[in-house]
Amino acid sequence: MPIDHDELSLKQEISRLENELSIARARLTGVGTPHTLPQLSGPFALPIEDRGNDGSEETTDKQLLFSTSQNPSHTLLHLADTALPLGSFAFSSGLESYLAHHKPAHNAGPDILPKFLNLSLHSLATTTLPYLIAAYMTPGALQQLDDELDACTLCPVAKRASISQGRALLTVWERALKVETPPNAAKDALSAFCAALRAPSTNEVDDDVEFHGHFAPIYSVVSRAQNLTLHQTAYTFLLNHAKAVASAAVRAGVLGPYAAQGVLGGNWLRAMIEKAMETQWSRNPVEAGQGVPALDVWTGRHEKLYSRIFNS
Repeated sequence: MPIDHDELSLKQEISRLENELSIARARLTGVGTPHTLPQLSGPFALPIEDRGNDGSEETTDKQLLFSTSQNPSHTLLHLADTALPLGSFAFSSGLESYLAHHKPAHNAGPDILPKFLNLSLHSLATTTLPYLIAAYMTPGALQQLDDELDACTLCPVAKRASISQGRALLTVWERALKVETPPNAAKDALSAFCAALRAPSTNEVDDDVEFHGHFAPIYSVVSRAQNLTLHQTAYTFLLNHAKAVASAAVRAGVLGPYAAQGVLGGNWLRAMIEKAMETQWSRNPVEAGQGVPALDVWTGRHEKLYSRIFNS
């Protein structure tokens, strides 16, 4: 079923307005709207003075501040954790080939990582961020968006890396995250995609759609199923990419671990990610394209290197 891109643009606008409305509601809730917490017993019970007149446990300002229902920081930090077994650190995202195709004097400066990271983030944003946003807005179109992204990813090395990480995330979803996730449209879309991926012959939605499991749309739908906002999903996706590239730079001997953390903690990286999001926020998948063509060349020639320590 083709995607209506005018409808997608409207949904993106609705999502932005809903995010602003949810923030306003959260602020209003924090002003003084009473909430009731479930009864706790044993060492976790609230003191008597913190209970309501009917014996229920009323939230104080401190409890509201640390309530996971009001603050999705736990899920956000979990999906942004480098300990997720996605295999991201097996790939350099073209950095190793970039270093090999430049003279040693070019690679010796302290600005080599920021320079490459700027190119890499711009490339990732222009090629995959529109698909990530579209998958979040229309999780039911996950299969079609995955197939379209596969067709538009011309570099076979980058394509294999994306599928490898995407399928690893699907494994994490099915074995660890799915059980604790309440029913929602994103969860249903992931269940249908996983079932079709295991048995493509049983797909009754569209026989022309192939199933690959690219990282960006899978990450987007998993994040929506975990109740992250679209802004949080896009930001953590780009930040995780930056962390993977910085880790590859440390292992390749480009710079030390402290210098790499200085890069990741710099305001310029935050501004770069926010600029990439702003540029691609209203762009449809049909408008996505490689913004740094040379990066496809460097990544594609990775397999031609005489010796290498990364898969891409």
